[in-house]
Amino acid sequence: MKCNVGKTEQVIRIILGIAIILLGLYFKSWWGLIGLLPITTGLIRYCPLSAILGVSTCEIDNEE
Repeated sequence: MKCNVGKTEQVIRIILGIAIILLGLYFKSWWGLIGLLPITTGLIRYCPLSAILGVSTCEIDNEE
């Protein structure tokens, strides 16, 4: 998998994911589990949707 998530976007995704999970816990809703998606894509720095759309915010081109 080629990196397509930059450092700034990575931080935003992780913070947004944590916020979604916390809102899910606050409202006692299973919808908070959706927060795992931006956290995962932020941690592995790869987003399949961005790859399909041809969007990349990664500063470095990986040769993987």
